[in-house]
Order: sequence, then structure tokens, then C-alpha cells
Amino acid sequence: MTQALRGIATIRLMAADHQAAVAWYSELLGTKAYFERPGYAEFRIGDRQTEVGIMDSKYAPQAMARADTTPAGVVVYWHVDNVQAMFQRVLSMGATQLEGPQDRGHGFITATVVDPFGNILGLMYNPHYLDVRDSKAA
Repeated sequence: MTQALRGIATIRLMAADHQAAVAWYSELLGTKAYFERPGYAEFRIGDRQTEVGIMDSKYAPQAMARADTTPAGVVVYWHVDNVQAMFQRVLSMGATQLEGPQDRGHGFITATVVDPFGNILGLMYNPHYLDVRDSKAA
């Protein structure tokens, strides 16, 4: 039986100031986009080389247009080794706190911020992520 959802192919972020968003994420990620064209850039990051795309919001489907600027949508949590340190780093880069670091029990810690372009960025220390990563490496 084929799995219905096999994994994240691309995470797409939107930004009205596309060039500023690409520069901001390049600094945060410590790498340049590996693919760029006008209005779109892609990064490969993390242990699984997940693709993160940044699209100029002028290309957003009309159904995604919102009358207000309240952050909404799916929260993608990225595993980080130190939630508090990464939380402070993104705040120092201009992100705003949505939810400060929270101990969720059993080793899970989460936090969320809104990047300077209105996207929600989730940070998480997740022991299950490490277990899966380490089992694949063995």
C-alpha cells in the first residue's frame, strides 16, 4: 500500500518584500538560496534537506488574499537543538513573538514567532525527531 502523504516536498513562505525576505532567511539559515528566479527563491535546509521556497506575495493565489495582516495558517515546527537560543536569535533579527518557549512535557519544547514578512515560524525541540533521525543513520 502506498502512503498517502510521503513527506514534505516544499514549504512555501510568502513575502511582499521578496528580496528582503530572501536576505533575511539567508542570514537565518546561514546559506544562500540554491535556486532563484524573479519572485521566487528556494533553500534546502536541515537533516533531510527540506525545500523552503519564498514567493513574492503578488503571486499568491487570490483565495489567499486577506483583508487583515493577522498571521494565520499552518504552523511548521522546525527542530532546533536549543529553542530558547534560536527564539532569541530570530527576535534579534526582527521577528515578533507569537508564543514564547513552552515546556510541553516529555522533553518537548516549542515556541512560535512571526517573521518580518508575516509568516509563522515554529521552533521545537523534539526528542522523537532525534530518534527517527538517528534510527535512519544507523
